[in-house]
Amino acid sequence: MTTPTRFDWDTKIAVVLRDDLQDWQKLNVTAFTTSGIAATVDGVVGEPYVDGDGTKYLPMFRQPVLVFSADAQRLKTIHERALRRDVIVAIYPEAIFATNNDDDNRATITDVPTDQLVLAGIAVRGDKREVDKVVRGAAMHT
Repeated sequence: MTTPTRFDWDTKIAVVLRDDLQDWQKLNVTAFTTSGIAATVDGVVGEPYVDGDGTKYLPMFRQPVLVFSADAQRLKTIHERALRRDVIVAIYPEAIFATNNDDDNRATITDVPTDQLVLAGIAVRGDKREVDKVVRGAAMHT
């Protein structure tokens, strides 16, 4: 067995969930927002997994994903910071919980100004120092 290599990442992926969500909603927001990062950032996803029998599995992120919790006002502040800093942002508007397809999901924000979005959560990725500044004040999710 080989000794695992420790990586010190210069980037960070963070998800911030609104603290009043139900558990299934938290999981849903985490999955959906991080899928945007996985789909658009080159090199963020590793190689496929293969078990001892040769069964192949999909690849996953190459780095940890940190999950935080914040109240609605703090989440709004974190969203504003993310938009001002050099990070990429995926959002999950609360209204998506009432839709069931991608077109309707996007339509939930089409006519809503940025400062009036009601978010259930966001995911960000960027330089770890920038991400730390964006999520400041949020608590690690427990």
